[in-house]
Amino acid sequence: MKAIVVTDQAAGTAGMTLVERPEPQPAINDVVVRIHASGFVPTEMEWPSTWIDRAGRDRTPAIPGHELAGVVTALGYGTTGLSVGQRVFGLADWHRDGTLAEYVAIEARNLAPLPGDVDFTAAASLPISGLTAWQGLFQHGRLEAGQTVLAHGAAGAVGTMVTQLAREAGAYVIGTGRAADRQKALDFGAHEFVDLENDALEDVGSVDLVFDVIGGDIQKRSAALIKTGGTLVSVVGPVEAQPVAGLAVDFVVETDRAELGEIVRRVRDGRLRTNIDNVSTLDDAVAALNPTERRKGKTIIRVHP
Repeated sequence: MKAIVVTDQAAGTAGMTLVERPEPQPAINDVVVRIHASGFVPTEMEWPSTWIDRAGRDRTPAIPGHELAGVVTALGYGTTGLSVGQRVFGLADWHRDGTLAEYVAIEARNLAPLPGDVDFTAAASLPISGLTAWQGLFQHGRLEAGQTVLAHGAAGAVGTMVTQLAREAGAYVIGTGRAADRQKALDFGAHEFVDLENDALEDVGSVDLVFDVIGGDIQKRSAALIKTGGTLVSVVGPVEAQPVAGLAVDFVVETDRAELGEIVRRVRDGRLRTNIDNVSTLDDAVAALNPTERRKGKTIIRVHP
């Protein structure tokens, strides 16, 4: 099968190559999925799990990518809950070969059924961005209707999901980003927008929840805005700034079949829009994943038609 592999951590995405690899075989509780579309997060090149296994051993050449949508082609021993021919989408294990390939072996529990009226390309953009937003807002941030959310990177892949889900839940959403991001953030549902390069962040006043995808000085300044009992949720590693009278939580997204179902249901209903910037083929994936311009949303690799 065709697959993208990486071998050099220092080279990052520039070190990607398209090669031939053996088709994967399903282990116990696995399925094999013929991938129709795959998502990719550029920060994967910085994750230890891209380069070493759980025992700390080198796992290169590794196939990156963790988001997928496709069709089940084989079941491993003991696998239940899915069937051959079923449309699925989900999130592959961090330490195993991933989804920038024609096929992937993946634990069945990491997948959710994909309705027939949701396109594979749209579905492949959902797992990391959607689950990150869902878990940050509702599991870790304990968001309630009537609260105010400060969503950093509101025009990005995660930020647009945060904005839409928070607004649907009855929150008031203040998005942030660069000046060029203003209209997109507002189009995805932000009530207000703060240009972090030219506006005063502190002018937004007190907020109940900060969803941080930036870190650094912005995180420290944001922590000071959190109300008593509020929460700073971070996806950029250990929190450096603690709210005076609130909580600070950093987390790594986890797969969850029920949550994937909630997310895709909202896509079907028109309540949740995807944020896809570029769709490329597997043959052209290396160039697509090394863009010369700033990304404006998800890059999706279309593997099979």
